[in-house]
This record gives sequence, structure tokens and C-alpha cells, in this order.
Amino acid sequence: MSSWNLRPIASALWRNRTGALLVAFQIAIGLAVLVNAVYVVKQRVEKINRPHGMDVENIFVVATTGFTRDFDYAASWREDLAYLRGLPGVVAATLTSQVPLSGSGSSSGFSAKPFKPGDEMEPANHFEVDEQAVRTLGVKLAAGRDFEAHEVLPPTDAWEFAPQVILTKEFAKALFPPDGDALGKTIYDGLNRPMTIIGIIETMHGSWVGWDKLGQVMLVPRIRSGPGAIYMVRTEPGRRAELMQAAEKHLATSNPGRLLRWVRTFDSFRDRSYLDDRNMAIFLTTVTTALLAITALGIFGLATFNVATRVRQIGTRRAVGARKLDIVRHFLVENWMVTTTGIVAGCGFALAIGYWISVEYELPRLDLYYMVGGVLAIWLIGLFAAWQPAQRASAISPAVASRTV
Repeated sequence: MSSWNLRPIASALWRNRTGALLVAFQIAIGLAVLVNAVYVVKQRVEKINRPHGMDVENIFVVATTGFTRDFDYAASWREDLAYLRGLPGVVAATLTSQVPLSGSGSSSGFSAKPFKPGDEMEPANHFEVDEQAVRTLGVKLAAGRDFEAHEVLPPTDAWEFAPQVILTKEFAKALFPPDGDALGKTIYDGLNRPMTIIGIIETMHGSWVGWDKLGQVMLVPRIRSGPGAIYMVRTEPGRRAELMQAAEKHLATSNPGRLLRWVRTFDSFRDRSYLDDRNMAIFLTTVTTALLAITALGIFGLATFNVATRVRQIGTRRAVGARKLDIVRHFLVENWMVTTTGIVAGCGFALAIGYWISVEYELPRLDLYYMVGGVLAIWLIGLFAAWQPAQRASAISPAVASRTV
């Protein structure tokens, strides 16, 4: 009887179906988890690695605050910026209202035409900065120019418009679809105060990495109100660590009326904001790897059990002329049947779980090539898991068939 005759192999499996069905169910769950976990991990990795447009690796951030009655905020930030910008190796430094990618910021709605009740406003994450903001962030201007020192407005306790603003290209396209031709045009806030667009940033991300408008950013030339100050400092490549230490040492003692709150790298803010996504990717990768290992052990265990319970049967087949290759093929085909049964059920599970994930978490629908990749991976795992027991079966001597004990 040829080992490619599927009917006797299927009959043998059906007579001992409990173990085979359990392993098939395990394979189905493994495939469903594998396909969707890989898809979710890919989404998380792409989210973490999407271009943000800023020179994150060469920027550090300093936060200070005044605490005495006679604290002179204006004199303090001027002195601090003069020191930071004068450090050898510093490319630029700016005073900012918030730190991009930090999870903390402000947003407002804006319109390409005078606002009327009932009109929809396009939201943007806005930052109050000075004339060195573009150079400090390391962003690229796609059109227009940076702010000039005389355009930077003094602090105010309330949000007010500025005559000139810089937008990201993504925000410009949202305001002036479809091409975002916004340079020199006027936009309006909710109180119909006009602002002229003097520059367009190629790419820049705002504060909230989970926001679907993350790339809609606006820079406003205004000094943030005190007594707290946040400075962003961009250094030459490879010099950030030493300049951080120098800045921290100086700013901690240079003004007795001011407290140095912290000094941190820019990428520490980014890493903290993406921590949940990174942890999710690590968790899913770990769980999926463990589940695949357990699935492989289940397949290995079933194949080993089948070999152990059919020793005399295998010996008899060897005695009547079956080759070692025939025995190996028999158990591999048997394993293929179990694996394929699990895969068929797993495809249904995977599609159902993928649909639920896409609806629940507003992710794109599961791409079918993930399914194809998962099926091939499970088939290969099944093949390798059953190979050693099949080899062991082929080594059984024909003399076993004649044993009575």
C-alpha cells in the first residue's frame, strides 16, 4: 500500500481522533493568533518608526521655573538663551510652550476663511516659539521662511493670534485642499483673527502620538508666559551628552531665584509616548513565539505517540517490503492532514479576530498575504515538528513484527 494513499491514513487518524483533533484545534488557535499578532505588531512598529521630521537624536530639553517674589522672568529667559546659544557645539536653541512628542500640548481650530457659526474648524497642535524654532527642531521648510526676531511677541496670559505663523504641509493641505498651496495666504482662528502663513514645514509631529491629526502643527512666534520656561537645544551630532552636562551644571546655579526642574533628551519624550506601542509589540511577539513553540510541541507529541503505539504495525510494514522512505512519508502525510485541518479552521478564526480588531481599534482590515504567510509558517512548523518522530519510526526493525513480548 502506497504511503500516498490518503484513505488508510485518514482512517487510522479517525480511530485515534481525540489527540489529532486537540492538536488541530491548537494549530487553529496558533494560526489565528500568529496572523493577527504579526499584523498588529507591524502596525505598532510602523507607528513608532514613522517619519517625524525632527532631529530628535541631537536635541535636549531643559525646564526651569522661578519661585521668588522678585523673580524677573524676562531677564531670566534672555540670560538662559544667551548662555545656551553661546555654548560651542550648540546649533540653535529656542524657548517653547510645550515639547513635541511629549503627550502635553495645546490645540485649537482654524479655518481658511472667516469663521461663521456652524462652520467646521480644522484642528492643529500649536506651539509658542521664538525665531530659532525651525533650526532648533531640525525641521525642513518646504516653502517660505523662518520667523524673524522682531516678529516674536511678548508673553500673554491668554491665547492670542500672531500676525505670522508657520504650518506643516499636512495642516496646509487640510486647510487648502488638495495641494496645500498655502504660502502667503490667511487663516483665521475661532474669533476671526487673521494670521498670514509665512512658512510651510515639510514634516513635523505634534504632542500626541495617538492623535490622527498628529502632523497638523502650527508654530506661533510668541514667548511663552512665565515663570516656567522650557528650552529646546539642538547640538552638533555626537555632542549632546557633554553639552547637557554643561548646561545642567550652569543653569542649576546661575540664578538663585530660579529652580532647574529637569534636563532630558528629546528622544526620552518620544520613547515614553510610544511606550505602550512598544510594550504591546514586545508582548505580542513573546506570546506568539511561546504559542508557536507549544503548537510545535503538540505536533511533536502527537507524532511521537503515534509512533510509540504502532511499533509492531510499522515493523510489519517493513517486513512486507515498505522502505524507510515510505514510513517517513506516512507519518509526514498524517501530520499534514492534522495540520491542514487546523489551518482550515484557523483561517476562519483569524479572519473573525482580524475583523473584530479592525472595528474595535480602528485599524485597517487584515491583509490576506499575512494569512498566506501564516499558513506557510504553520505548515513548516508542523513538518519540522514531525520530522524527528518520523525518522525514528523509519528506524524500527522488521524483526519487531515477530516479537511476542
